[in-house]
Amino acid sequence: MTDFDRDFWQRHWAERETRGVPTPHPYLATETAQLAPGTVLDAGCGAGAEALWLARQGWSVTAADISASALDEAKRHERAAGTTTPIEWIEADLSRWNPDRTWSLVVTSYAHAEIGQLALYERLASWVAPGGTLLIVGHAASEHQEAGHAAHEHVGESLHAAHPHEATVTREAIAGLFTAADWSIETSTEHTRTAHPGGASVELRDVVVRARRLGGE
Repeated sequence: MTDFDRDFWQRHWAERETRGVPTPHPYLATETAQLAPGTVLDAGCGAGAEALWLARQGWSVTAADISASALDEAKRHERAAGTTTPIEWIEADLSRWNPDRTWSLVVTSYAHAEIGQLALYERLASWVAPGGTLLIVGHAASEHQEAGHAAHEHVGESLHAAHPHEATVTREAIAGLFTAADWSIETSTEHTRTAHPGGASVELRDVVVRARRLGGE
């Protein structure tokens, strides 16, 4: 079993080859197209692909990650991209962090924490303001992944690495977190796509869930 703690992620990002400004995954633009820019938390921001894209769209971005090395790289990308709206970068363990605020949008893209995927998503849901949206993009579970031999490519970070079963999740399991009357699921899908890290072709199986917290104006 993989322990997705601070040491794991610090080693991961410290050993990773630095690349150019990363590209966000394709679901971000699709799933936020109808949302008016407001405040957003990118939870588990990594090298900042999604945070940078959101800032360019006019969102007021807070981006949190457990790894100082990841945040250092994200800040370098921010300087290279020349974004006009500063991003608030926060070093935080999402398993334990207790922010004193909520956001109109919370996004998480392929993030893994010590507490497991569903417990992580429950914590993120509590940080969504009434009337706000939670967007989850994760690794879809499959028989191959359950055998522990799957590979994944986080396109937004240009990251190619093996990931274990505990890093995967099903669409049904995520949707089961939002059955209460104060939540409405607006997207619940799985997608297969092909990425080309370093010129190689990698097939990705992604789960995408977007839920809205009812209330607010």
